[in-house]
Amino acid sequence: MEKFNGVDFYKLDALLSEEEIMVRDLVRSWVEERVLPIIEGHCRAGTFPLELVAEIGEMGLLGANLEGYGCAGMSNVAYGLICQELERGDSGIRSFVSVQGSLAMFPIWKFGTEEQKEKYLPGMAAGKLLGCFGLTEPDYGSNPGGLITRAVDDGDSYVLNGAKMWITNGSIADVAVVWAKLDGVIRGFVVEKDDPGFTAPVMHGKHSLKASITSELVFQDCRIPKDRLLPKVGGLKGPFSCLNNARFGISWGAIGAAMSCFHSATEYSKSRIQFDKPIAGYQLVQNKLAWMLREITKGQLLALQCGRMKDDGTIIPEHISLAKMNNVDVALQIARMARDIHGANGILDEYPVMRHMANLESVYTYEGTHDIHNLILGRWVTGIPAFT
Repeated sequence: MEKFNGVDFYKLDALLSEEEIMVRDLVRSWVEERVLPIIEGHCRAGTFPLELVAEIGEMGLLGANLEGYGCAGMSNVAYGLICQELERGDSGIRSFVSVQGSLAMFPIWKFGTEEQKEKYLPGMAAGKLLGCFGLTEPDYGSNPGGLITRAVDDGDSYVLNGAKMWITNGSIADVAVVWAKLDGVIRGFVVEKDDPGFTAPVMHGKHSLKASITSELVFQDCRIPKDRLLPKVGGLKGPFSCLNNARFGISWGAIGAAMSCFHSATEYSKSRIQFDKPIAGYQLVQNKLAWMLREITKGQLLALQCGRMKDDGTIIPEHISLAKMNNVDVALQIARMARDIHGANGILDEYPVMRHMANLESVYTYEGTHDIHNLILGRWVTGIPAFT
């Protein structure tokens, strides 16, 4: 297979800064050299490549779009391009970076005290402290306002009781940003891995995101010091602002997975001979490849404009919902179509398409399901919430 050199049908590189192109190309080369040779093995074994974390930190990819505290302070477009290239490698790699930066570092950076920022963020930016985000519960996914994890003021400390589920990085995290109700109001707390009453068992049996660690978080009279409350936010605004940052990264990452599948399908179709010529020479296959190119290009335009609006402060959550929903939807369709072009070979891990297809089934669901994002947009169109 020829080396991947990007998909840029509409010459979008001309709209990127030199720094953005440099960062993208750095991560693209790193994915080629360090991720692609090992990721299928980790997927088979159901393990996350922890050996890559230090390198990810050294490149400045953790909390890349945050300012100060050892963070790189890149543009949101640069961060999006990072997510694109990482997910071209594997959704699990992008998920690790997404969770660390957008879901664990961001709430401390945005809502924490100066002492909390100084204590956690430099180590997290360097990959020396790993983080996770605890919002989803066994019975409360799309309706996070119903969460039942509780925090009680016990004088010098808070005591947490409850459980979280589907937590990326949970069992390897040094720090968990956990959302719980305190006096009926959702608040954010920083829980450390050695806090008494806190455990993070690994979830097994996944057919998707196999090269990613997924855990439960369990709190049984988990006692944490008072100075671990994030003081600057209350209610769902806190976790939703984190989720919007993560969804933004996903809208770029999904295009990376789609690019990987498109590249593999294109190269395979040119080398696979049937009825005495490459299958790339048949109309049905060309129609599929043209559709993939069309949808990747539209997704790139959505993601880029989303990033520019995020950088200039004009973005609204509905913009991010549209980009996340559309780009994951078309990426999943592209993965399935690429599997079809590969025929029986498409199920082999010699090719990346089946792994991306399985991963994207999870990405389609997490950080707001496809249907929930449709309802978010429907509320914007009509002014009427239809979630219940």
